[in-house]
Amino acid sequence: MTRDTSHVHHAATEGYTKGASTYVKGRPDYPPELANWLTGELALGPGSIAVDLGAGTGKFTPRLVETGATVIAVEPVAQMREKLAAALPQVDVREGTAQSLPLDDASVDAVLCAQSFHWFATREALAEIRRVLKPGGRLGLVWNVRDARVPWVAQLDAIVNAREGDAPRYYTGEWRKVFPAEGFGDLEEQRLPHGHTGPVEDVIVTRVHSTSFIQALPPEGWAQVEREVRALIAAEPVLASGDTVTVPYVTYAYRAMRTD
Repeated sequence: MTRDTSHVHHAATEGYTKGASTYVKGRPDYPPELANWLTGELALGPGSIAVDLGAGTGKFTPRLVETGATVIAVEPVAQMREKLAAALPQVDVREGTAQSLPLDDASVDAVLCAQSFHWFATREALAEIRRVLKPGGRLGLVWNVRDARVPWVAQLDAIVNAREGDAPRYYTGEWRKVFPAEGFGDLEEQRLPHGHTGPVEDVIVTRVHSTSFIQALPPEGWAQVEREVRALIAAEPVLASGDTVTVPYVTYAYRAMRTD
């Protein structure tokens, strides 16, 4: 059965349909320290059931598998689900959205949203997440965010942000407005330093290209973005001096418990 995806933002639908392969190649992984947060703060382990909501191609999903939990990945974009299912055949991959989860009431121990909650930060989505969580279950929100305290990173962000249009973003903080939320406790935050190391072509150029609303640009729009990105690389000694670079990130991890 095909589910209603009218809630899915057009930038996500267009960008991620076109750019599933780019997403796999360009996105950073998550810091090893996040494992302790998943098993401790989220109480994941053998015998528990975790949902990766807005799972995309499964960039975050292996972190859940490593806890020993049973993992269900929910993703509305077919091209993303195909990548995930091929890479992680042990995961139960389902079509669905945050507003219409293909899960029974009070059936899961945790719902994780990695790089995704800003797309569906509404009371409606939170009510649906609360529905599928067991009493005492956990909602986890995770984002890898470039560390814009570094000047060249701030310049890179400016190039990207100029094209965001009406796409929701983590950095605006708009997603926070749905908290406090009925049926959930306080939102608790942890921050972990992180870095994305690799060839400049992958961790900067491809990473920018993997952004949903950049992917959705017409070819001439991407060509202009690429020119600006490559000009920044050429002008910044730490980027222009070699093929490998570490882009500094901060990983933000938030937890809220279902209280009833």
